[in-house]
Amino acid sequence: MLTAQELQINGRRADLLPPTSLEIRRGGLLLASGDGQEQRTALALALSGRMKPGSGILRWDGSSKTKRIRSASALLDSPGVNEPEQHLSVRDLVTEDLALIPRRYRGALLSKPWLKVNSFEDIAELWIEQLPAQRRLELLTSLALADPGVDLLVLDSPDRHSADPADWLPRLEQLAHDAGRSLAVVAVVSALPDGWDGPSAVIGNAVPEPAEETAGDEPAPVPADVPTSTDSLQRTAK
Repeated sequence: MLTAQELQINGRRADLLPPTSLEIRRGGLLLASGDGQEQRTALALALSGRMKPGSGILRWDGSSKTKRIRSASALLDSPGVNEPEQHLSVRDLVTEDLALIPRRYRGALLSKPWLKVNSFEDIAELWIEQLPAQRRLELLTSLALADPGVDLLVLDSPDRHSADPADWLPRLEQLAHDAGRSLAVVAVVSALPDGWDGPSAVIGNAVPEPAEETAGDEPAPVPADVPTSTDSLQRTAK
């Protein structure tokens, strides 16, 4: 289970990630929504153990060790971080990604047989930029799961490639509910799809609400023996 409690990341002027809490169990899909790309990417980086939060707690299967979280997770398609370069062919991307799998799992993984076994031969010679959103997501998630040590998928803004949830949501639901592999899947998106009733969170959902002022309320009287701020400044100056 992935648990985040009031995760927050400092920025230069404002929070890069305002305090955010969420929870998702293995076998589930959670959609976390937020308006700004910087905040979405910051949340995705934090949840996958790629960026240390300024405050808050992150646990995966009860462990808060960053190394454990990072090794168990895959961060997918994060803009400006690890999104595939557009000039790469699918074959080249597969070759590069398979080479990054830990040696103890890699075995004889080669791009040509991998493409065939995973039914990507038809797009092997295409550029990444030529792939439809749905096919792109299928490729990237399959590559991430080529590493058997990955139990947590964190996707950064899959909806930026298509405004139609049908191009990305069914694939994520399929992965989350795969009985053969107990995964937790988190997708950070700009907005929840219409009709979504599954687990969800909103970036900044752990920020305390400001106290509401009741109309007609008047400031509390200041006791005579308590100096006002002006009095204090004047006395200090003396």
